Amino acid sequence: MAVDTAASTAVDLGPATALSCRECGARSPLGPDFACPECFGPLEIAYDYAGYDTEELRKRIEAGPASIWRYAPLLPVPADVAGKPNLNPGWTPLVKADNLGRELGFTGQLHIKDDSGNPTHSFKDRVVACAIEAARAFEFTTLSCSSTGNLAGAVGAAAARAGFKSCVFIPHDLEQGKVVMAGVYGGELVGIDGNYDDVNRFCSELIGDPAGEGWGFVNVNLRPYYGEGSKTLAFEICEQLGWRLPDQIVIPIASGSQLTKIDKGLQELIKLGLVEDKPYKIFGAQAEGCSPVSAAFKAGRDVIKPVKPDTIAKSLAIGNPADGPYVLDIARRTGGAVEDVTDAEVVEAIKLLARTEGIFAETAGGVTVGVLKKLVETGQLDPSKETVAINTGDGLKTLDAVADAGMTAVIRPTLESFRAAGLATA
Repeated sequence: MAVDTAASTAVDLGPATALSCRECGARSPLGPDFACPECFGPLEIAYDYAGYDTEELRKRIEAGPASIWRYAPLLPVPADVAGKPNLNPGWTPLVKADNLGRELGFTGQLHIKDDSGNPTHSFKDRVVACAIEAARAFEFTTLSCSSTGNLAGAVGAAAARAGFKSCVFIPHDLEQGKVVMAGVYGGELVGIDGNYDDVNRFCSELIGDPAGEGWGFVNVNLRPYYGEGSKTLAFEICEQLGWRLPDQIVIPIASGSQLTKIDKGLQELIKLGLVEDKPYKIFGAQAEGCSPVSAAFKAGRDVIKPVKPDTIAKSLAIGNPADGPYVLDIARRTGGAVEDVTDAEVVEAIKLLARTEGIFAETAGGVTVGVLKKLVETGQLDPSKETVAINTGDGLKTLDAVADAGMTAVIRPTLESFRAAGLATA
């Protein structure tokens, strides 16, 4: 399909030139579309990186702001994006997790990419930041999404900063911390009587209805732009490692978009010459109560069988993950794997990360660390290799998961009481 160049260049989204189908390769103009008009496959962004000099690009990035906008030349955003009203997420710490590594038997370096320090305390700020620039370009007036919690908060906050209206949709039974964080920004927060897959289906219907006119659904009709925000995790990891690819990365799976876009980001860095090409392995992490991708990987299937989620890791509770088949392809292509852990193992892993590294992860982070531990124990991941595990959110959002943690003792304000409680030797 020929690209309407005039239509594609009518909006300023930096180096982005067209939408490209991941299945058939057909191209279409930049616009608020998510399905290929030829085969209905998923669309993603195509770029023109021609003329980039590797060393000049590296210097430009390193001189950029301490946010994802240092990578503006590699994203579907205008060149002046850093000066627009936005939450400016990113450039979060890559923590050397030596204590956790020792406990898990690592001899190679283990890192935690801790994205809990983003403005609304999850990686979702990255994807929303890119989506909101597309929403501006396409002149939407309302930002919306279907969400398992973190995205709802990110959209509410970004819309408030940028002057958009917002109306976001969530399952009715989310953790209270995420409900409050999504509702505090003043937009509309609507609970749907159902699970995330029900919420997502409703949003898809709303897009085609006059009631949704002028609405940008960041993870539906703006999904190609939204997904590109996850590439910045790959960019930051490699830059923070001194422009090197890690040997192994462990990534949580909800829809699977984050994992696929991290792989895309790594491949783009290789093609641009910003990192030296070498083999790397990507591992996906799911909770046992919502593990359709893990089940397909272990069974050697290419088809994802939808499941009804039943897990405390609600931010990963997507029973029919849109990018699941592509996750399987990446895990197999890189020599990685997709694994799952029980809710009890999730809780244990949250406490393990907190105890060893002082990082309080939400349940999705517990899934990642729990799977990391399991991969080492089962021999699927090599502890002698440099490894990065991603913590996508803050544990303050999922306090119920570790509600048994608390005060060691209650004593009277006397030394006698302190000693009687056995704390003098603590």
